[in-house]
This record gives sequence, structure tokens and C-alpha cells, in this order.
Amino acid sequence: MKTVFTILCALLLNFSAFAKQKQPNIIFILIDDQGYYDLGCYGATEIKTPRIDAMAKEGMRFTDAHTTSSVCTPTRYGILTGRYNWRSRLKRGVLVKASSQALMDPNRVNLPNFLQQNGYHTGIVGKWHLGADWELLEKPPEGPDRKDDSWRVDYSKPFRNGPVDVGFDEAFFILSSLDMAPYLYLRNNKSLSIPTVNAGWAHNEYNDFKRVGAGAADFDAHTCLADFARESREYIKRQASDKDNPFFLYVPLTSPHTPGTPGKKFKGKFPQYSLYADLVAETDWVVEQILEQVADSGIDKETLVIYTSDNGFAPYVKIPKMLAAGYKPSGDWRGSKATIFEGGHRVPFLVRWPGKVKPGTTSDVTICTTDFFATFAEILTASKSIPVNAAEDSFSFFSILKGEKQAIRPFTIHHSIGGTFAIRKGDWKLILSKSAGGGWSKTSGATGKVVQLYNLADDPAETKNLEDSHPEKIKELVADLAQAFQNGRTTPGPIQSNEGWPFLDKKMIQHFPELAEFKKR
Repeated sequence: MKTVFTILCALLLNFSAFAKQKQPNIIFILIDDQGYYDLGCYGATEIKTPRIDAMAKEGMRFTDAHTTSSVCTPTRYGILTGRYNWRSRLKRGVLVKASSQALMDPNRVNLPNFLQQNGYHTGIVGKWHLGADWELLEKPPEGPDRKDDSWRVDYSKPFRNGPVDVGFDEAFFILSSLDMAPYLYLRNNKSLSIPTVNAGWAHNEYNDFKRVGAGAADFDAHTCLADFARESREYIKRQASDKDNPFFLYVPLTSPHTPGTPGKKFKGKFPQYSLYADLVAETDWVVEQILEQVADSGIDKETLVIYTSDNGFAPYVKIPKMLAAGYKPSGDWRGSKATIFEGGHRVPFLVRWPGKVKPGTTSDVTICTTDFFATFAEILTASKSIPVNAAEDSFSFFSILKGEKQAIRPFTIHHSIGGTFAIRKGDWKLILSKSAGGGWSKTSGATGKVVQLYNLADDPAETKNLEDSHPEKIKELVADLAQAFQNGRTTPGPIQSNEGWPFLDKKMIQHFPELAEFKKR
């Protein structure tokens, strides 16, 4: 009897300790325009990324991870909502103007406000690129150098529906990319400076294209990564002192996206190659700074860190010396940023969680950037509390992190800059286009009669179009895509509404009328 009592007491104590156990801190590092082959842990030899490579050895490396879109704004929307980007009002392209209306709906449950509801302090340091609702000037400044849209914004007034209105407690960020004005820092819902000058930086030493627009006199693109590293460290140090509440830090960096503006310590680090290589090296340093602060704060084992990119390599960067040396930014995958091919949306993806994720492991399970929401919810044991009208395309890969190998998604849908769709199911990938779906890739020429069908197991480079030999597979995949449109979700649950019909290709609808919008269900 005494033994039974002792066992029961021990069990109660263990349960109590488990109940009080702090949920993991979460740091999500999102890189901008990084190709699959940019990292040593994915096969690169030209550029050295020692800290990121070490992160791969310390955790799990995914080889079949994908973004929802092959460009940045839509992917970022998918990450924070757990919803395919084409369900929003943005059906193609990215937000370019400073005055672009906010894409995030503050009334929708998304990842940051969901984590807030579950006791997390939430912060963002980096690039937003999801728009904000500014007040506009009644009379923008006149002059030939004040024609850019960025001069229409009243930077003296707060904006709405930015990060702090959709679930972030703290925010330090730039509005878009470092090649899209305004060029200034924002904190929470205000600009830290008022633009007084025109600013803009060239892509790199091989491409002098630049977008000129409103900038703060004290803003320098060359110090941006160092500023983000400092702000990230300060946030981690501050939140680590709170022993009762975990934190979520979203770090969407600006590199190695154009312009080529590495900091002084990194400019010329790879003189045989390009400023692009220097930026990749500086990105590695930022990751080192973040992980170093995690260790210094004594929260290493309590912190889950994810590293990935928003899409593939951008060919307009131009890196002739690197290409001549054998560098392959997309690896053996076809295409690049903006295209519907694998090089546009297959990305590096690393997870580090000491004591939870086995070091040095690799997974070939297909995952997507929409899946973070459901994954984090399951880690928090809060998956049942996700509302039925949220995270409509998010599947948890927590089981994969625990060492299981099983498919988690029935299929995955991809989207190009031009609004072209592809659907992947197992080894089969159907592209609803004859070509690359837009963008700057040399692979944009027509390669199909109507569509393109590839078996990625036999043909990972997407060179052998099987549309003529497997009409039954095309029919199956089109039916899956039509169901995804009509249901407003791909996860189980009640039918949801899209913000406008997702599919815009009228010529393709003539071939597949089941993809057309219908009013009656």
C-alpha cells in the first residue's frame, strides 16, 4: 500500500512539474531570396556559412520544404496566417507602393495573435512587406525628385494594421525591401524619422538598377543587418528575463535580397565573387548573433529556432563570377524566384530545438510555409483551440520533428508571381501553364501544349513533360485543386470563403471548367 501511495505521489509531482513547464520560446528567421544551394549544408562550396551549417548539424534539415509562393509578400502572408496567399485579395505580384493597403486582416486569427492568446510575448525585427494603412498627405511635396509614391505618405502620423495591430507586442522594422521606398525604420506603429531626401541603392556591382524614393537622412542600407542583429539580441535578452512567459520572435531579414549593401565588416569578404556572396556571409553572422544571445541568456534548451527563406534565388541579381565558378543558386532544381518551377519555391529549412529535435537529422517529408501555425499550436497543445476559420491550409509537422516519417499533407499548392498555379501530390506535380508562370528565369519559354506534368521522383529537374501520357493524373490533380478553391481550405473543417475567386486564367478555365467559380454549392 505504501508503495502504491509513493508511486501516486511521484506521478502527481511529475504531472505538476509538467503542467508548470514553460512553453518553448520560438525564433523564426526568414531569409529573403535565398537559393536552395546558398548554404554549405545544402551542398554549396563557394560561400561559407559556418553558423547556419552548424545549426543544421544541431537539429533537423528538410529537403522538401516549400513556400506558398515564389515571391515575398504572398509567402509572408502564408507564414503568419496558415492560409494560402491566393485566398487573400492579392492574386498575383507583391505589394510595391509605400501606400499599399495592409494585406493582413486585424480581425482574423493569425499566428502572432494566436500565440499572444496562449501567453506569448511577440516581437518582430526585420522586413514587414505586408503593407500598412497610412494617412496620405493632402498635398505631396512637388518637384521632379518627389514623384515616387513614397512621398504621398504622412510619416508624422501613426499607421494602422501593421505588425502591432495584428498580434505583435513589439515591432522594429522596415516597410518593404531595401529596394522599395520608404527607406527608414518604423517602431510599433510610427516612423522613427521623417523622410527628407531621395534614397536608393544599386542592385550590386553588376546591376545598377535602383528604386529611388523617400528616405530618412540617417538611414543607411549598409547597416541594416547589424541593426536587426542588435535589436534581435536586445529583444531576446529582455524577454529571457521573464521566467514565466515564453516569447515568439519573428526575424524576417532583408538579405541576400537586393540591393547589394553588406556592412563594412563583410564588404569584400568574397572579392572573387560578388557583393551577393558578402551578403550571404553577413546573414550567417546575424544568425550567429541571435543564437549567441540565446546561449548567453541561458535559454538554449528552451528555444526552438527555425531558419528558412521566402522564395528561391533572384536571377536579376547577376553574379557572373560565381556562376563561372560553378555556383548553382537553385542547386539541381529548375527555375528561380517568381517562377512556378521548384527553384522558385523549394527552400532551405532548418529546425534547431536542443533536447527535442535529434541533432544531425534530415527529413524528406513535404512541408509548406503555411504549416508553422498548426505546428506551433500542436507544440503548445493548443491545436483544438484554433478557430475553424483560421489556419485553413496549415498541417502540423510536429510529428516529423519527433522523428516520425509520414506524409502530413494531402497535397501542396504553389503559386507564381504571375498567378500561375501548380499542385503537388506525392511525386506528381501539375503546372497549369505552358511556361514558368512569369518572372526572370531563362526557363520562361513554353514547354507544354496546355499544361505541364512532372514526376519529381524520376525527373526532379522537371525536364520531361508527361501531360500526354497521364491524362488520368491531370484529371485527379485538377479535381483536388478545384476542391481546394471551392472549400476555402485544404484542412478538415467547414467551408470557408476566399477573398475573391483564386483562379484568374480564363484560357485555362476553358480547358478545365471545374476550376471556374460557381455560386451554388
